[in-house]
Amino acid sequence: MKLKVITSNPGKVAEYQRELSGYGIEMEHTRIPYNEVQTSELEEVVNKGMDAIVAQGVRDFIIDDSGLFVDALGGFPGVWSAYAQKTIGNKGILKLMEDVEDRGAEFRCCIGCDISGKRIVVTGVCRGSITYSEMGDGGFGFDPVFTHDGNRTFSQIPMDEKNAVSHRGNAVRLLIDALKSNGLV
Repeated sequence: MKLKVITSNPGKVAEYQRELSGYGIEMEHTRIPYNEVQTSELEEVVNKGMDAIVAQGVRDFIIDDSGLFVDALGGFPGVWSAYAQKTIGNKGILKLMEDVEDRGAEFRCCIGCDISGKRIVVTGVCRGSITYSEMGDGGFGFDPVFTHDGNRTFSQIPMDEKNAVSHRGNAVRLLIDALKSNGLV
């Protein structure tokens, strides 16, 4: 079976392929324009995106949306993470967190999968905290200011280790469980 990964990020396609190839699923990078609804819930963004893609006659695909949710900032940047990264970046998040004791945060990744006419939506979470400064040169986005273990940021750990604990890795494992429980793999 082949699933279209609808994204502008080819790295996601490789990540999905690595995780799902053992189940006989092949990934195909596809770009299909659709409007992303602006709302405070990742699941709503993904479900509305799936509705728009299905309305175009597309089937057998995966989309996802991710965000960094900072407790002390009321969940900001959340679904607006990409915009916040482009506008204020890591330095802006650290500035907002100056003199804030509660550093709790989590990355969330919501994956929507349309497969064999069935819709599956799962959300993976990685709990951690915001550091006091940027650390590391790997990863991307908010990785240099997020630590899952209190010792190293996502930018400081190898990709395989990150995938074992990350929000996207957790979401992919939930997706695999859902595919199995629905008899789709």
